[in-house]
Amino acid sequence: MILEERNFLQSKVWAKVNQLIGHRVVEKDGIVMIIKKAKRGRYLEIPGGPIINWQDDKAVEKTRQLIVDTAKKHRCVFVRLRPQLIDTPENRKLLETKLKAKKSPMHLAAEHTVILDLTKSEDELLKNMRRQTRYEVRRADKLGIKVESGNSEELFKEFHQVQSETAARQHFVPPDLKTLLAEKEAFSKNAKIYVARTTEGEPIAYGLILIHENEAEYYEAASTDLNHKLPGAYALEWQVIRDLKKQKVKKYNLWGIAPPNQPHHRYAGVTTFKTGFGGEVVAFVPAHDIIISKIKYAPDYLIETIRKKRRHL
Repeated sequence: MILEERNFLQSKVWAKVNQLIGHRVVEKDGIVMIIKKAKRGRYLEIPGGPIINWQDDKAVEKTRQLIVDTAKKHRCVFVRLRPQLIDTPENRKLLETKLKAKKSPMHLAAEHTVILDLTKSEDELLKNMRRQTRYEVRRADKLGIKVESGNSEELFKEFHQVQSETAARQHFVPPDLKTLLAEKEAFSKNAKIYVARTTEGEPIAYGLILIHENEAEYYEAASTDLNHKLPGAYALEWQVIRDLKKQKVKKYNLWGIAPPNQPHHRYAGVTTFKTGFGGEVVAFVPAHDIIISKIKYAPDYLIETIRKKRRHL
């Protein structure tokens, strides 16, 4: 169970990313805890964790005490965590009873996603795709769409510019350049920008791929207006999949889809695209909060609840 829960969010690489951005990071007993500053006070964030034996009550209690002590030491209002546990009533109850946590008003780190099993052959992967997805992959090849990749600073800056334009069209908040360059530095060769281009070299779609151990993440994306007409994103994903297989990466996390039965969710548009590649749809337990200061937490909870509804998150 613990091996299955391992993920890049609970790694020294992710700790370094956050340190480079300017966050204070506490690493203790194998847990990566990030101190975040918000307008209404500090909070302690534990994405993808903690990773512990949830059946060992003593270990869970020890971990909870460590987390609470760390939050209090750094004057945090609450702790926000989202373990890499499948969303079941039993696992939600586990967080509520053993960690004494309550469901958070906001999500944390791709709670709903699609994961491809890259140990399958290319033929199997193509066969498992939705028919329309398979058609677009093949159409991209016939159109001569080329996909290139690299991790130069210039390419990261190009990606940042195009993603800023994408965000303005699609109404989301993109990461700033400092964050992207921090990911580039921390992940080194395991952070790559992929670009799908026309035969004339015009960019169509971009993707930031992060690799940690046996799993890769389709972590960020961007596109130009050409992506509405040409299957650049399909060509990009298929090239990423083939490259990852060559590198013996076993899992590809497409990172973020809409929850079931939420057609107005912000990720609703990309959900059809991502699920078309035929992976397993996975729902992790939602983010939970351990409250340190009830008085200061109450207004934060109300504001985040309103914000979530307004942003269709």
